[in-house]
Amino acid sequence: MTAARIGPVPGDADEALVRRALEVAACAPRTGDVPIGAVVVDAEGRELAAACNGREAIGDPTAHAEILALRAAAAMVGEWRLEGCTLVVTIEPCTMCAGAIGLARVARVVFGAWEPKTGAAGSLWDVLRDRRLNHRPEVVAGVLARECGALLESFFADQR
Repeated sequence: MTAARIGPVPGDADEALVRRALEVAACAPRTGDVPIGAVVVDAEGRELAAACNGREAIGDPTAHAEILALRAAAAMVGEWRLEGCTLVVTIEPCTMCAGAIGLARVARVVFGAWEPKTGAAGSLWDVLRDRRLNHRPEVVAGVLARECGALLESFFADQR
């Protein structure tokens, strides 16, 4: 997918958050997981939760970084609604994660690399902005896409 943006042009704050998600993602390969990282911040930009992929680590097919970060953020705020929060992730969310983002009422999604095979935020599908749904977060795409993509490429090259 091209570097075209959905939503406003990201600022320094979005880039810093994606860099934080990249730091978190770097922990995943220790357990054999794909290096994807997610961070949830509140409306003031305070980090509520961060997680990397954990499917291999905990043997759970739903343990995507986004799902784990959303669960931890909800536990931190004491409810499932994450209104006003931003989810930042190193790669475009899949359909499962996009559904969870909508159900959690996340206000913004910022992601790095596009995922043309499974992406559900504008590449393969656009679940997050589907007008038939009652909640549609703002989406900022392609932030530090090259760095996010390079982390994944390096991981899969090492797997071969």
